[in-house]
Amino acid sequence: MLSRRMLSQEEEAQAGEEKEVRREDQEKINRFSRLHSREKGVDEQLKAKEKEKEDLEEISSELELADEEEKVPYKIGDSFFALPVVEVQDLLSSSVERINNEVGSLEEKLSELREEMNDLKAALYGRFGRSINLEA
Repeated sequence: MLSRRMLSQEEEAQAGEEKEVRREDQEKINRFSRLHSREKGVDEQLKAKEKEKEDLEEISSELELADEEEKVPYKIGDSFFALPVVEVQDLLSSSVERINNEVGSLEEKLSELREEMNDLKAALYGRFGRSINLEA
């Protein structure tokens, strides 16, 4: 919900001084917008990978209770194969390791995006002050 308030005389004077948007400013604004969109996509991917990892770890802990002689269904591609519990646990641990690597690379990518966005924010707020809103 938006809160409305009266502008102080100083804020009103600053708002009256509109700065001209130069080409380089517009390019920075566009770059920020693209980075923001990409950040949201990477953040969603990261959440999905973390959920997948959590599910695999839960399955792995459930399999610890199963009889080692027993065969359990394991999905490879579109097919299910009956595999021994030990083999399924190995496959699950390798899947968790792969997902950990993917999560690490996504977190790194996300921090790089946020760092560049913060640099652009600082430059744009320095130029336009309160007359630009870059908060999502």
